[in-house]
Amino acid sequence: MFPSYDVIVVGAGHAGCEAASAAANMGKRVLLITMNMQTIAQMSCNPAMGGVAKGQIVREIDALGGLSGIVTDHTMVQFRMLNRSKGPAMWSPRAQSDRNLFARKWRNELEAIHGLDFWQDMVKELIVKDNRICGVVTGMGVSISSKSVVLTNGTFLNGLIHIGEKQFGGGRAGESAARGITEQLVQLGFESGRMKTGTPPRLDGRSIDYSKTEIQLGDENPQKFSFTNTPTLTKQLPCHITYTSEQVHDVLRTGFDKSPMFSGRIQGLGPRYCPSIEDKIERFSDRNRHQLFIEPEGWDTHEIYLNGFSSSLPEEVQYKALQLIPGLENVKMFRPGYAIEYDYFPPTQLKLNLETHLISGLFFAGQINGTTGYEEAACQGFMAGINAALKVDESDPFILNRSEAYIGVLIDDLVNKGTEEPYRMFTSRAEYRILLRQDNADLRLSHLAHKIGLQNMEARVNRVNDKMIAIQTIRKKLSELSFLPEDINPYLNGINSAALDQKTKAIQILARPNVDLANLIALSPTLLKAFQQYDREILEIAEIELKYEGYIKKEKELVDKMERLESLKLIQDFDYSSIKALSNEAKVKLGKLRPHTIGQASRISGVSPADISVLLVHMGR
Repeated sequence: MFPSYDVIVVGAGHAGCEAASAAANMGKRVLLITMNMQTIAQMSCNPAMGGVAKGQIVREIDALGGLSGIVTDHTMVQFRMLNRSKGPAMWSPRAQSDRNLFARKWRNELEAIHGLDFWQDMVKELIVKDNRICGVVTGMGVSISSKSVVLTNGTFLNGLIHIGEKQFGGGRAGESAARGITEQLVQLGFESGRMKTGTPPRLDGRSIDYSKTEIQLGDENPQKFSFTNTPTLTKQLPCHITYTSEQVHDVLRTGFDKSPMFSGRIQGLGPRYCPSIEDKIERFSDRNRHQLFIEPEGWDTHEIYLNGFSSSLPEEVQYKALQLIPGLENVKMFRPGYAIEYDYFPPTQLKLNLETHLISGLFFAGQINGTTGYEEAACQGFMAGINAALKVDESDPFILNRSEAYIGVLIDDLVNKGTEEPYRMFTSRAEYRILLRQDNADLRLSHLAHKIGLQNMEARVNRVNDKMIAIQTIRKKLSELSFLPEDINPYLNGINSAALDQKTKAIQILARPNVDLANLIALSPTLLKAFQQYDREILEIAEIELKYEGYIKKEKELVDKMERLESLKLIQDFDYSSIKALSNEAKVKLGKLRPHTIGQASRISGVSPADISVLLVHMGR
């Protein structure tokens, strides 16, 4: 019945969708298996994409040819660029999405990809021979062969949903858990663990009094995630803000004795940076209120997502507490919040290409690796899909390093450091934030994607080349043109910047704090005429590149130093126990993780700088 596939992707969440599209766009025959064709790319939690550091990841996926940014641009209902008050390294795009449109657009995009097939079923077993993946067996007993398999099971592996003292199996509300895979992988020698995540109640927007809340509008001039020609948002839906109170907290505390989190029924660790409301009350007992975001689910629905109120308390306790929140006095719930516990596999069992050490051709991506968030899952899926396709051709893996992308930081952290709680990306995790900005993702990455053979990248690379030429042209013009003191000093005085006493190049003036390119252009007819052909995106990235040129240069020097360590290869079958001067922990960690380079070894938890020095001496360095 079934032909043999190059790549099988198990699961159609954000990781699975990106994995399937990437592998198919590498020219491979791909099968995407999902338990429910109606929930492809469903936003299981909040209806939003992007955020601090997460927005950078979405732009990187887009720059590499992925679809998350394109789908988001077509389905967003609000856009905000976060951290505008800080430097450009911190700017992070975030969009509220229409939940139903988002899933529908993803499915349309996937169905349009040549070589990508679908099958609705659960995968209960992997076909493994001589430590190599050979295919899967579905719940209906169908065996399907393939040369590589990508597991993107999300929260479905032995998923267990908790609401108060109630427990029931499921990977998501209304959907059954996946069983069999964890047990088989453990038998094959994999280490597994349990993690927990949660979601807030969904509310009926018709029952909310918005006059008692604070309105949160989108940006006046909304931007986009994709570097392609996607539509610009012309109208937006507002979000709203409200707050809990001591009275709300007191009501919630009445349910603590029935909380699965406090009673010990939940064994897995939850996300530190996105705690449940009961966890916030317990951990931050000195705070008398917590901020809540009332987020719309889409254009054509009254369903509301109450961001900040994740809970697994009994539904009657959730309901009573909600009615004490300003604006929610008469609120109606569509469904209560719940916690979900699920299996994951510590990612130190993976190579940097997301292939497992134990089984050749088997790749893990998303929450199975201990991460949280759509964006973290999507970028892993994209990279796993590419590498699964490259594995079929026995080509070198595609690996992004820490200086090239937030995606590289994330995967490097997972593989080398592991995680015991759901991993979330932050800008603080990246050493080279000025290089890894959201505005320059295409300049950093599109050429790399084109080089490894991703289809439909030629037009993107041409746009990147045109952008680079434009930046150089803008630089040249600003280096040539000078301002006279009498022309520029009124502006400089207005922004409390020192006045000029002589003719000065525009590029030098732009380097000053508080000076922006738009104002310089407005003050010079010559610049206005020269730059009128460039859109806001081009002018913004040119301004950042010029304004922060000194900092960018310093970071590149740091990258060069680190790359010298990355170029020092380690022997893969080396016996680290034979080096007596290494610490015992380093011997164990290096022997288990098998780093490819000295640089990778230096980032392994438990391997000290002294251990690295010993390795360098041993290598004759």
